[in-house]
Amino acid sequence: MQDNLQQPIFHKIRDLADNANVDCYVIGGYVRDRIMGRPFKNDVDILVVGSGIEFATKLGEQLKTKVAVYKNFGTAMLVWDNINIEFVGARKESYRTHSRNPIVEDGTLEDDQNRRDFTINAMALCLNADRFGDLVDPFNGTADIKDRVIKTPLDPNITFSDDPLRMMRAIRFASQLNFKIDIKAIQAISANAERISIISKERITDELNKIILCQKPSIGFRYLYDTGLLKYIFPAMNDLYGVEIIDGRGHKDNFYHTLEVLDNVCASTQDLWLRWAAIMHDIAKPATKRFDKRVGWTFHGHEDRGAKMVPKLFSELKLPLNDRMKFVQKLVQLHLRPIVLAQDIVTDSAVRRLLFEAGDDIDALMDLCHADVTTKNEYKKRKYRDNFELVRQKLKDVEERDRIRNWQPPVTGEDIMALFEIGPGRIVGTIKNAMREAILEGEITNTRDEALDFVRAKGTSIGLSLKKNEVL
Repeated sequence: MQDNLQQPIFHKIRDLADNANVDCYVIGGYVRDRIMGRPFKNDVDILVVGSGIEFATKLGEQLKTKVAVYKNFGTAMLVWDNINIEFVGARKESYRTHSRNPIVEDGTLEDDQNRRDFTINAMALCLNADRFGDLVDPFNGTADIKDRVIKTPLDPNITFSDDPLRMMRAIRFASQLNFKIDIKAIQAISANAERISIISKERITDELNKIILCQKPSIGFRYLYDTGLLKYIFPAMNDLYGVEIIDGRGHKDNFYHTLEVLDNVCASTQDLWLRWAAIMHDIAKPATKRFDKRVGWTFHGHEDRGAKMVPKLFSELKLPLNDRMKFVQKLVQLHLRPIVLAQDIVTDSAVRRLLFEAGDDIDALMDLCHADVTTKNEYKKRKYRDNFELVRQKLKDVEERDRIRNWQPPVTGEDIMALFEIGPGRIVGTIKNAMREAILEGEITNTRDEALDFVRAKGTSIGLSLKKNEVL
């Protein structure tokens, strides 16, 4: 395995380890990724049988580089040759039922490998000269890589009960690597799912975001639902699951539909927040579901209800309550609009209104709506998607002509007050709104001259007097 240790830093660590008579290993993700042939991510974990902080400090002095020390965690970190290297002393851990924070004691390599989350993360490569590159794989992680399976080194019930965040990590690794989770581990996650409540929302959402950023997030969400974790970490999404049948008529399963839309979006973008919009676009369907004997199942207003739910859901999940939240909220609110346009004859006024409301997010909205076409009828799918391309072209044509995206009024409130020598008030807003509607409806063009003419006429029609010799 020496071919996996070609970076010069490993030789520096080897020399210091031998001089200090300390056993050193590279462990965890670096070893896993080297065996799998995955790209090197410039992150390396070094296990020192002894003090990781003391070893890192000595190495930092030799390399003449700064060492960051985290005494509370017993770790130290330095950067050398653009590689982030973290040092930790070998340790063993024990846990209390109400906390994922372990009681830590100094330990051996074996102790440290026993405490690792998964067999594929417990493998170590020796860095000492006499065993340089030797693989220490007590739980047969190499076989699990070959079999593409996630297993825990010890009893999964103990592993997950001790640190419930590992349940999320198991699902995240399965999603990232496209591995299966061992059946005993799945059963243990199901048995310990309620324990996730002792983990902070921030840590849970961090893992959830990593799942969402995978090439195919539906893998992770299926595991989250099947093991019962989803109802604890994201109950609103869990509620999408299921089909209700009345009079022989059922609706589609909105959980699996959402996963299909999410995977479709992921095929064309790495944007985390567009992916969140895909997750939440139908989030209000359970709350708006109704059965009508004439038309069957309806979800009227789910886009409006869903948009109102977004801030609360972001707050509960500890997601940022800023422009990213507003972006998701806007896309949830508007996600049906392009679909309606794609079904009907597209008028310029409808396109102008969509551009006005979507602004710079119009392209993301169109990507979401394209992904939302999940019908299994190939003719319908092709028809909808062909129509979407016509809508995209119409959007482009109208924007080039009318410049509605991120629209700014060609005549301002200050202009209106100056024209009619009036102060601020409701009447100014009334005239501005009428001007905006006239532009969106195509009654006047989006130019200052035509807008001024419209404002003059509108103001005088409601009894206002123009300022004499007005010049704007």
